Amino acid sequence: MILQVKDLEVYYGSIRALQGISFHVSKGEIVTLIGANGAGKSTTLRTISGLLTPRQGEIYFQGQKINRIPAHQIVKMGISHVPEGRQIFPNLTVMENLLMGAYTRRNRSEIQETLEEVFTRFPRLKERARQLAGTLSGGEQQMLAMGRGLMSKPTLLILDEPSMGLSPLLVEEIFEIIKNINQQGTTILLVEQNAYMALQIAHRAYVLETGRIVLSGTSKEVQSNPQIRSAYLGEIEKGD
Repeated sequence: MILQVKDLEVYYGSIRALQGISFHVSKGEIVTLIGANGAGKSTTLRTISGLLTPRQGEIYFQGQKINRIPAHQIVKMGISHVPEGRQIFPNLTVMENLLMGAYTRRNRSEIQETLEEVFTRFPRLKERARQLAGTLSGGEQQMLAMGRGLMSKPTLLILDEPSMGLSPLLVEEIFEIIKNINQQGTTILLVEQNAYMALQIAHRAYVLETGRIVLSGTSKEVQSNPQIRSAYLGEIEKGD
């Protein structure tokens, strides 16, 4: 088991955003968290990566407790978080953005090797290496955010809403890339508004509602649940 979350409670002031959630991610899996806006999905990811501190509960990464460890140390340990909204550096070039992703690494030849891997996976980034990141299209910015996340050579890649704001064609391309990253050995924890697409590529899923996990199982089990189909999949299956 790569990641274990136990009884996690997170507050924003007096508001309890996470109400004692527990889940795990095993090595080699894609696990997805699905749920409506405000369910606590992004809060969960931000807490795992050290950007938020839980009031209660524990997070273990490869057997080590990490919920009081600073975010930059968590990156060094092997967790990379690609945030919602991409959050690239628009005034830096594509190359500079990618190298920012490797800031915890010291071996230049290994960084160069990872850079070549990222360029192989995202050829458009290589073509635009000297271009300012802010001038890229939405799809290219998402690829840049994912490429930057891969530059730290993570064991666990956390993706928050990677398909947000993209055309259906680009959504398919991004999900194909996620599947491919996983097949090449990276474990993935995915938060995604597009529940239908997330369940197509994930091994297992957890459904969050107002800070609680209300359902979990294999993707097929979750996808075939009548309540989930009507709440999260109906509109998508009709072509939303």
